[in-house]
Amino acid sequence: MSNRLLERLSLVTTNAEHVTHEVILLNLTVVNAFLVGDPFADSKDFILVDTGMENSFNFILEVVNKHYGKDIRPRCIVLTHGHFDHVGSVIKLAEYWDVPVYVHELELPYVTGRKDYPLADPRIGGKVAEMSPSFPHTSIDLGERVFALPQDGKIPGIPGWRWIHTPGHTEGHISLFHDLDRVLIAGDVISTTKQESLMAVLTRKQEISGPPAYLTEDWNKVLSSIKHLQSLDPAIILPSHGKPLRGLKVKEHLDMLVSKIEKML
Repeated sequence: MSNRLLERLSLVTTNAEHVTHEVILLNLTVVNAFLVGDPFADSKDFILVDTGMENSFNFILEVVNKHYGKDIRPRCIVLTHGHFDHVGSVIKLAEYWDVPVYVHELELPYVTGRKDYPLADPRIGGKVAEMSPSFPHTSIDLGERVFALPQDGKIPGIPGWRWIHTPGHTEGHISLFHDLDRVLIAGDVISTTKQESLMAVLTRKQEISGPPAYLTEDWNKVLSSIKHLQSLDPAIILPSHGKPLRGLKVKEHLDMLVSKIEKML
């Protein structure tokens, strides 16, 4: 079962939806990826944020071809971090499109074959946590295709967006934020479904949560990262796991999440 099960599940309910005028959410069942860039703009400039599982390759190409055009490729691929469910298709996609990949500088060792992630902790509780020791934790190797994100916070290829260092789940985890529209692509630091539960993952039952507990390295840093994102007053949160969170629910749920983690520490 384990990772092979997640690979199969990632094909069960794949779909794409416009969540803002320039963000398309790719629901890959066990994880989300994002196309960022207005498909109706003359420039057709866009980026891909995260790449799902290894078998997400074809679906991502289908959505890009449908919304941006068959001869259009992203300016780059940005990874929120290097865990297996976010980088599964990155090598194939980067080679197919011949585009650069960007990560936080602290995440570089994990995507260049130099450092492996810690093993998952199955003692957290829940079916997914129980399966987690079998999840891939070894480094992929993007070689010369991968670069550190610019120090000025800008994201190559898409003006108006910036990246924010949000460590805790991993050393070099990042989130992306659009200041004008207050759109937050959170990565794993904020989830809207309980990642430890297989049923919650499959049904996408909404429950504000932090990152998957079985793969999270430092909860004090997670708390600081969430408080930083909370201070931005996002209007919409687009998590890597779960459904988008909008409007008045955002502040209420972030307050709940901060309180929950503070009690846990």
